[in-house]
Amino acid sequence: MQKVVIVGGGITGLTAAYYLQEKAQQAGIEVDYLLLEQGPRLGGKIVTETENGFVVEGGPDCFIREKPAVLQLAAKLGISDKLLPSNDASTGTFVLSGGKLHQLPDGLMILVPTKIIPFALSPLITWPGKLRMGLDLILPRKKTASDESLGSFVTRRLGKEALDKIGEPLIGGIHGGNSQTMSLKASFPRFIKMEEEQRSLIVAMLKARAKAPKPAPPKPGEAKKTYFMSFKGGMQDLIAGLAASLAPEKLVSGVKVEKITARKGGGYSLALAKGETIEADAVILTTPAWDTAELLTPLDTAIAQELLNIPQASSATITLIYRKQDVKDLGSFGFVIPASEGRQINALTFTSVKWNHRVPNPDFVSLRTFVGGGRNQELASLPDTELVQIARAELADILGIQGEPVYSKVHHWIQSRPQYVLGHLDGLTRIEARLKEHHAGLSLAGASYRGIGVPDCVNDGERAATDTVAFLHQTGKSAAR
Repeated sequence: MQKVVIVGGGITGLTAAYYLQEKAQQAGIEVDYLLLEQGPRLGGKIVTETENGFVVEGGPDCFIREKPAVLQLAAKLGISDKLLPSNDASTGTFVLSGGKLHQLPDGLMILVPTKIIPFALSPLITWPGKLRMGLDLILPRKKTASDESLGSFVTRRLGKEALDKIGEPLIGGIHGGNSQTMSLKASFPRFIKMEEEQRSLIVAMLKARAKAPKPAPPKPGEAKKTYFMSFKGGMQDLIAGLAASLAPEKLVSGVKVEKITARKGGGYSLALAKGETIEADAVILTTPAWDTAELLTPLDTAIAQELLNIPQASSATITLIYRKQDVKDLGSFGFVIPASEGRQINALTFTSVKWNHRVPNPDFVSLRTFVGGGRNQELASLPDTELVQIARAELADILGIQGEPVYSKVHHWIQSRPQYVLGHLDGLTRIEARLKEHHAGLSLAGASYRGIGVPDCVNDGERAATDTVAFLHQTGKSAAR
């Protein structure tokens, strides 16, 4: 029986373990796996805490439906009944501009206007800015296939005002990155395809909207499908579902792997901090890029250096629970804040408006705000009390909230948000080439490489499992000869 060690117990590692089981069985090969997690719990950046009926997400609070990996995995795990749609009766996002909140106009898809009247009437963009965005209809395609930053692309197609007021806070905020250094190819390849195929982003969005099938009504007992989806008990429901599908003795927390070396004749040795060594025929590393670099330095300094070249940003989430009477209801999911506003927070989500099951009763409102990422990263390391004070001061100024929160919770993510800067895909290609040529049976997966969202991580975990099973199957056949 061949042995596989998975390092890292976040969503990618757990998904890799799940699909490793499934695909090995389908291939008719016996695989013994072990998942090692350095921390005391499973889930990685997915952290859901429940206290006094308040459900608080420390990391991602949802996933997008158009990437189906999570929906498919939930169905396999038998937890589709726990899926939670967003409250689309209050859908919509505001942008803080000039110290005032402006609602994004209806028909704005990602950052492209697809309805003329709401866009024309919106005070968010000035008339010169609107006319500049309209030039997208006649501007030529980019002539070269070279990568460019998100900031360069949005400015080139839609103008600087669209970047400052929509692109940077709305799209750059998803990645917590700097729009001027963020690789378009790595972060938003969809935009490249739209320009290549339709030349105009507006035309591409209008055609996509016309072709999009209407969502089928949910079946009895099935959750309605909205653009954003979550789980009734928080994103931790997905982690719990995965863990329940795996043998408990295969999931080991509180174990740190210090380095990985190659064995003579094939396979790998993993040295643990406790002085033990584990032997494996194949290894899947789902740890963040910088941690993976440390593990691989004794094995391959070139790969380690490529991994260290992937920047990591720091951020923090601050959740505040207020009495409903103290908070003005905007009737939306929240707002984003352009860097030009000079604010210390980047965005705010009305969590209990966006989702049901987040507060024990309607007398409370849950708000979640963010600091760090592409700007003001130093704030993410401040003590909890200072971050709560910053958040309260900003919300008092923007929303007029004066009451005391009845509950607060801060989650710090220091150097934990990978940045897909220009050249990211080139570095990934070099890493994959060295793995293929020199380190058969070793896979790297996770948010540092091919997508930062939960569906991206699920996809990458499955990919790593598929590659590993194919390697073990071929190794087994070669040994049989």
